[in-house]
Amino acid sequence: LNSIVVTALIDMYCKCGCIEEGLKVFESAPKKQLSCWNSMILGLANNGCEGRAMDLFSELVESSGLEPDSVSFIGVLTACAHSGNVHKAGEFFRLMREKYLIEPSIKHYTCMVNVLGGAGLLREVEAMIKNMPVEQDAVIWSCLLSACRKNGNVEMAERAAKCLEQLDPDETCGYVLMSNAYASHGLFEEAVEQRVLMKERQMEKEIGCSSIEVDLEVHEFVSCGKKHPKSPEIYSLLGVLNWDLSALESEVGYCSLLNNFVCRTV
Repeated sequence: LNSIVVTALIDMYCKCGCIEEGLKVFESAPKKQLSCWNSMILGLANNGCEGRAMDLFSELVESSGLEPDSVSFIGVLTACAHSGNVHKAGEFFRLMREKYLIEPSIKHYTCMVNVLGGAGLLREVEAMIKNMPVEQDAVIWSCLLSACRKNGNVEMAERAAKCLEQLDPDETCGYVLMSNAYASHGLFEEAVEQRVLMKERQMEKEIGCSSIEVDLEVHEFVSCGKKHPKSPEIYSLLGVLNWDLSALESEVGYCSLLNNFVCRTV
């Protein structure tokens, strides 16, 4: 198999969650091109194998006879973002610039935003975005906005939302994230206002779809969807689970995080 086919197979297996199959293809490749290494590192990083991704990157640097490129560093920084390893991310970021003389692109900075934002270092994230030497885009501000929602920083979320709107006025992501940020903070009136603004401006959020395989059959679900043939049974079970959570909360003082997932439709 040539390197193009090997890389494509690794990418396909990893995107399907078949990491071990991807690794078998990677290990069996007679001559591993850099694209094969990059695909495997990113595949591991995106499938909960962050440690293995970092180890494979180290193997690439130390014993492959190849030099990592900008894509290699996107892979390993993605692993750092998913694992929350701020220290390692900083090391890799410096290594990229100082040893390999690779200037970070917006994708590298976005990875760093996800690393720092996941650790709650929101001030550092905001400063990095404002001071980075590359042009800002809507994606990097939406990453900060998402981190603000998770960490309960409404004021910074509002600043990020304004920057996001300036860069891409038609993007619904900012309104949805801001609405959820308000809801997570108990500011339900403000959350509804975001939905009203979307409706007034005739903006519709793209419906997210989740899928699961059961007995070799793929089932797809969307928010508030009722097209699944077993919708009545599914909603009945969800009702039971919600009741059990409410009962648990009242009995032992367990504080559920349901409010953090409020997404009201106007």
